[in-house]
Amino acid sequence: MAKRIALFNHKGGVSKTTTTFNLGWMLALKGKRVIMVDADPQCNLTRLALNEEEFEEFYENPNNGNLKKSLAPAFEAQPRLIEPANCLSLKDRVTDTEVKGLFLLPGHLQLSEYEVILGVAHELSSALHTLKNIPGSFSYLFDKTAEKYQADYILIDLNPSLNSINQNLLMTSDYFLLPTSPDYFSVMAIKSLTTILPGWAMWAKKAMNNSTLTQATYPFPKVTPKFLGTIIQKYRLSTSGEGQLSRGFQNWIDQINELVSTKFIPAIEAISENGKPLKFERMTLPSQSYARVLGKGKYSLAQFSDFNTLVALSQTHQTPIFALSDDQLSKPYPLLEPKFKYSGTVLDTMKKSRDNFKTVFSTLADSIIELTR
Repeated sequence: MAKRIALFNHKGGVSKTTTTFNLGWMLALKGKRVIMVDADPQCNLTRLALNEEEFEEFYENPNNGNLKKSLAPAFEAQPRLIEPANCLSLKDRVTDTEVKGLFLLPGHLQLSEYEVILGVAHELSSALHTLKNIPGSFSYLFDKTAEKYQADYILIDLNPSLNSINQNLLMTSDYFLLPTSPDYFSVMAIKSLTTILPGWAMWAKKAMNNSTLTQATYPFPKVTPKFLGTIIQKYRLSTSGEGQLSRGFQNWIDQINELVSTKFIPAIEAISENGKPLKFERMTLPSQSYARVLGKGKYSLAQFSDFNTLVALSQTHQTPIFALSDDQLSKPYPLLEPKFKYSGTVLDTMKKSRDNFKTVFSTLADSIIELTR
């Protein structure tokens, strides 16, 4: 069965979409079959995978599938069962060939229309049987789609909010990653999650014990998501040229690592209500699993410096940062500025950064494979 991994942080601007795209691609290169799900109504992941013309053509064709359309039988009470979604096979823009085992379930700008319906269903499904199929519909769709594509992993790119869709998708995943950035607002976001996630866990536990939901056509799954670790990114290196972080960014990274270790992990390990511990399956892996892969007491899966120009080139060429070719780096905008070229020290620096990111994403993928084994 495919392992579902949600990438979640209700703080925006922490590169969730960029991480999903690059990580999914790297896992596919390592022989895994991966479905990337664009669950953000902004559809940034879909836009990252398709160029402007392909993006417009895709949504102009009513026959093409997307996440919202796939869920319509449940949310719009249509007299038919949810069927496996039709995913897009992604293309290597350098070789103009399909990437083996890499698929995208596109998002939709109007997915947010389902938020209110899902929120009501979360609260009233036991009283209103007409809503009973909605809370389990995402999980059912992902299971059927994973079977169709024989997927090993489903990576779910969530939007930066605390809405009912994120609550549902996170709490019905097998694992979750916490992308973050070294700043004050990321620290505040993690602090807030120490109370938000236990609350979501209590809701999920009640849903799992609700016979109306577990016996629905789209059953609510009995699963507790496990925290895989943080991904810290978007910092700048020191001007010393020795690959060291500037003191300000290092300070925030140290604060994040300390906060995760001393506050976040205890909060999702021992969930309590009114000061009384509740019997929950913890939302963490065994401590020895983290220690084996990341080191004792460590929860940081990867650290990325700022992607700088490379992220713009990745978006321009629909190519992972680490897979940009030398030609794509040296001639970044062939359609807009065909005569413009990078060369010399600037180009050498970009190549070095690309290769460094390839190493980091490869290590990140290996760590996730090991932690979810």
